[in-house]
Amino acid sequence: MSTFDNPFDPNRHLHAGGCSCGRHVSEAEHQAAQLQAQSAIESEQKRYEGVVASAVMRAMFPQDVARRAFLKSVGAATAAAALSQFFPLKTATEAFAQGGPLEKKDLKVGFIPITCATPIIMAAPMGFYAKNGLNVEVIKTAGWAVIRDKTLNKEYDAAHMLSPMPLAITMGAGSNPIPFTMPAVENINGQAITLSIKHKDKRNPKDWKGFKFAVPFDYSMHNYLLRYYLAEHGLDPDTDVQIRAVPPPEMVANLRADNIDGFLGPDPMNQRAVFDGAGFIHILTKDIWEGHPCCAFAASKEFVTTMPNTYGALLKSIIQATAYAHKAENRKEIANAIAPANYLNQPPIVLEQILTGTFADGLGNIVTQPNRVDFDPFPWQSFAVWIMTQMKRWGQVKGDIDYAGIAAQVYLATDATRLMKEAGLTPPTATTKSFSVMGKTFDPAKPEDYLASFKIRKAS
Repeated sequence: MSTFDNPFDPNRHLHAGGCSCGRHVSEAEHQAAQLQAQSAIESEQKRYEGVVASAVMRAMFPQDVARRAFLKSVGAATAAAALSQFFPLKTATEAFAQGGPLEKKDLKVGFIPITCATPIIMAAPMGFYAKNGLNVEVIKTAGWAVIRDKTLNKEYDAAHMLSPMPLAITMGAGSNPIPFTMPAVENINGQAITLSIKHKDKRNPKDWKGFKFAVPFDYSMHNYLLRYYLAEHGLDPDTDVQIRAVPPPEMVANLRADNIDGFLGPDPMNQRAVFDGAGFIHILTKDIWEGHPCCAFAASKEFVTTMPNTYGALLKSIIQATAYAHKAENRKEIANAIAPANYLNQPPIVLEQILTGTFADGLGNIVTQPNRVDFDPFPWQSFAVWIMTQMKRWGQVKGDIDYAGIAAQVYLATDATRLMKEAGLTPPTATTKSFSVMGKTFDPAKPEDYLASFKIRKAS
């Protein structure tokens, strides 16, 4: 169950043991926690209303004696009703909740043209940035190294990144260490392993020895999930196959030119390979790890700390857009909004198949997978811990790692919690959770034990 799902919806799937989110021993306890969180939101709104009303009353009655006499004569309820007739208390409360004045309104946000960036992109044409007082130019960018460098050079104020990238930048893996933050996940699921159409009869990964694969970037969930999947089938990803970094927009062309045998890539590249007759979808990554994070909204720590109001408005826009994208009934509208050439430059039917989860797989089948891609912004810090175990497993980082400390520094769950409440959403009440990858349970409290459990790893 997603963060955005209604816990009172009887049609939602509930796990047999424990609650639907996995953090409570029963669904009743889960619902009680949700009600408590909703109560906290309402209390916060009441607190804002009280602050604004108090300020107005002090302005109207500089002498407290007069204020008390007025209240005694008409009563508190009548006074509040009268005040509301002459002063827009609701509007003023909303303005107060927005925070202080924006330090900067004109922003540039880079993105890669893939469906993972849907909330960042659609927030421009569908007005989510403007709603929060921002004028945001979303800029299509060629590849992940370019987007990283432009963000580090401050050509972009913030950017669409792969969820491992802020960790790698902060740890100095592949670049100089610079404190970076990831206050929101963009999408969960949404990737696939796509193979060349000539390999339709090679569905067993054990037959892939010697294959050439593409992934978008070395520090990507795609790289870690492909390596994990291969290793679980007995293939060493460093010696039995070749894995190379290829920008997503170039993946289908490389597949068609027979430069690669397949890729674990983002959409729309998987569906576009099917649309063009160049490949077929072997497996969705949701079937490797249901609910895995992929792309993210990221910004430097300097931007977050020097422009807190702008940062808050930008993050709130992303969270509101993500909540809108989560709803299945909005997906066709979103597909049309992000299809034009300045965004994804894809046929709307390709995007519709991805976002609605009803699609052709390239093998003659029409598949229905409503959770093929979903949108949930909460940056679980246990996601960061898992990613760091894989960075160490494959030799990208070495030595002792402060898993929990780095996760808390980079994955800003507290900020997401606060702004989700302000947006009227119900965030989780914890920052970590356990989950399973190909049936193997990950305990974020024991990352080194998890790492030691793998037979195939770079160090072996």
